[in-house]
Amino acid sequence: MRTIAYDQQGDAAQVLSLREEPAPPAPDAGQVVVRVLSRPIHPGDLIAVEGLRGGPLQRYAVPRSPGVEGAGVIEAVGEGVEGLRAGQRVAFFPVPGAWSELVTAPAELVVPVPEGVSAETAALMLVNPLTLLTLLRAVDDARHGEGGPVVQTAAGSSMGRLVGAAALMHGFPLVNLVRSAAGAQALRERFPRLPTISTADPDWRTQARDAIGGRGAQVVLDAVGGSLTGDLVALLADSGTLITYGGLGSGSTPVESLGLVPRELTVRGASVGRWLTRTTEQRAEDVAFATRMAETAPELLEVAATYDLADFAEAIAHARRPGKSGTVLLTSPAPRE
Repeated sequence: MRTIAYDQQGDAAQVLSLREEPAPPAPDAGQVVVRVLSRPIHPGDLIAVEGLRGGPLQRYAVPRSPGVEGAGVIEAVGEGVEGLRAGQRVAFFPVPGAWSELVTAPAELVVPVPEGVSAETAALMLVNPLTLLTLLRAVDDARHGEGGPVVQTAAGSSMGRLVGAAALMHGFPLVNLVRSAAGAQALRERFPRLPTISTADPDWRTQARDAIGGRGAQVVLDAVGGSLTGDLVALLADSGTLITYGGLGSGSTPVESLGLVPRELTVRGASVGRWLTRTTEQRAEDVAFATRMAETAPELLEVAATYDLADFAEAIAHARRPGKSGTVLLTSPAPRE
């Protein structure tokens, strides 16, 4: 089977390579083997390859394959697995090694793909909807049942557009920040009822304060971080909360400069990586939500482009392209009948 693998962390273009590896053995009890036909390139996948900004780079005795989400067809089913069968279309998360053509997955992390859901949508039907639920719970917790405004960065990203759609559906006031005038215009056309501001504008801070109004934002939902953090904290009302869930920005901001103590601000993280800490019943409800989104609103799970697994370098470059719309997928050919 083909797999993309790396032996040490570093620049993805330098450390990743396409390799031929043996197919996995027959699945153990409670497992299935999935032939992966499509898998997304998420920012978290690249962070795993390249390491955290400023942190030590790891070396691995056994090569690793990136990715934790994908979709494909079950090839083999282990003993005791119910509700799944060979030949069935499925999606999975979180299963390490999704950038391989075959993965062995615990059956409990494999979800049948409904009829009518495309292969491209299936590849995106878990991580982003589950991340959305994670962020909405964090926002709801930070708002303490009040109706204060929320600001989000990277509003034109795949996750940002999901948050925008949720704000309109649930009726909470949202101000969108994007990094370019073109991106702002595109997002205004998509969500004309939501204020959208480009941080490329010299007066964007004033625009944002005007859009928030009153005493400031109750919550800032941030996927950028870095040198932007100080400006975002300045938009918060006293006792407000900065929720960070990504690191798309550059530079850094000293914590001491944020005035957390006198303003009684809260800074917290939110990550879908902790989704498995939810109960079995809660996870089942979340998966049902994600599946409904794939069935009823596939336009919210937009694909920017597809690339064959062998073209991973071009795919990663596209995934990092400013202003792209949607998520880039890596694909593998379906098996011949």
